[in-house]
Amino acid sequence: MQPNLMDIGRFAARAGVAASTLRFYESRGLLTSFRDSPEGRRKYPRSSLRQVAFIKAAQNLGLSLSEIEAALGSLPDKRTPTREDWELLSTPWAQTIDERIAELSRLRNALSNCIGCGCLSIDRCALFNPDDAAAQGGPGARFLAGPDAAKRIGRRVKGKKNRL
Repeated sequence: MQPNLMDIGRFAARAGVAASTLRFYESRGLLTSFRDSPEGRRKYPRSSLRQVAFIKAAQNLGLSLSEIEAALGSLPDKRTPTREDWELLSTPWAQTIDERIAELSRLRNALSNCIGCGCLSIDRCALFNPDDAAAQGGPGARFLAGPDAAKRIGRRVKGKKNRL
């Protein structure tokens, strides 16, 4: 075996992921392996360790594999990302992360209003029934009336999105 190529087991151990994860990344075009042995086993260049690290770091930020795929696909010749590449590619992700933080903060604040309601006073539930949209569906426990009951209520009430 060439010194710069590692078999899938050793590469997976060094990368800190399962071999099945590497095969999945390869099927998505995020990694490339070589088959240089008579058995046709996958071998990965040592430099691909940085690609796996890039993928894992981006996933830890909450990015989808599609977003990561687009980022890596923007690199010339599918080369291993450099520190400069990370800085360039991660800059627009900051806005996405800020939006997610704002949404999670809104959910956390709404959750405190939900404690203790038990959904008996569903008209006050900021998570599932903003602006008492359920009242438009008629009297009674509208959310317990089946999975389609919430859809019958409608998507918008007073210009706000129903969170169902």
